[in-house]
Amino acid sequence: MDDTADAIERGEAEARDVAELLQVLDLEELDRDIFRGLNPHGDVRRPRLFGGQVAAQAARAASLTVPDDRSIHSLHGYFLRAGQADRPTILHVDRDRDGRSFSARHVAARQDGKVIMSLLVSFHVDEEGPEHQAVGLPDGVPPPEEVAPPAGWFPHQSVLDLRITGTGRPRGAWGGPPHQFWARARGPLPDDRLLHACVLTYLSDVGTGLEKVDLEEPWWGPSLDHAVWFHHPARLDDWVLVDLVPGAAAGARGFYTGTVHDRTGRLVATIAQEHVMRPGEFR
Repeated sequence: MDDTADAIERGEAEARDVAELLQVLDLEELDRDIFRGLNPHGDVRRPRLFGGQVAAQAARAASLTVPDDRSIHSLHGYFLRAGQADRPTILHVDRDRDGRSFSARHVAARQDGKVIMSLLVSFHVDEEGPEHQAVGLPDGVPPPEEVAPPAGWFPHQSVLDLRITGTGRPRGAWGGPPHQFWARARGPLPDDRLLHACVLTYLSDVGTGLEKVDLEEPWWGPSLDHAVWFHHPARLDDWVLVDLVPGAAAGARGFYTGTVHDRTGRLVATIAQEHVMRPGEFR
């Protein structure tokens, strides 16, 4: 295959992958403040819905109900039940408040009439203010171009280009959850700031900082709750570095935080999540 044909094939593959990601976030409006989200076809080995997808769709539903001058500044959610990958998700949005500077939304993601995730999303009008960030890019992280994509099957590869720079012990048929990685969409995304924030929401649930905890026995457990604070807008069709670090483990639960930086080192988001941590293998 010559270079031109190879480039065309790569471009078509990227377009398909981006189309799949955009399909996940292209919600169908069923009625005022009620939306339906579909599931991707690439991760067929995952019988349960990926929590980051549910959070991203819920954030997207909320974003479709706010004035155009507002962007997401934070979201806080609870994963209440496992979602089914073979069923659509119905998203009910409550318009809690629209003020002069802030808007608040509460989204209930449902399947079979039961809430699988409850998400609060807050939006803010752009304002000027002090600038500060405590940390930049971690030392010694290679640029994404120097990191090979995961070999074989790896979750989320159908919608994200992942370059993993830190991972935990192998889990089942794949290499284990990452705790540090570069990521981007697999092709250009529309110039829609809220859409990029929703892609970042999807990305924010990939991996776990608890893989850095040195334990003798393997553990497994679903996510309990999740939060993201958005500090600066970022394009998710360009590389961002996600770096996740453990905070605490107690009472069969583990807590970790994380940062998302763009290539220049600008802190674009902060993540916090809690897992169940029970002895056992990944399933």
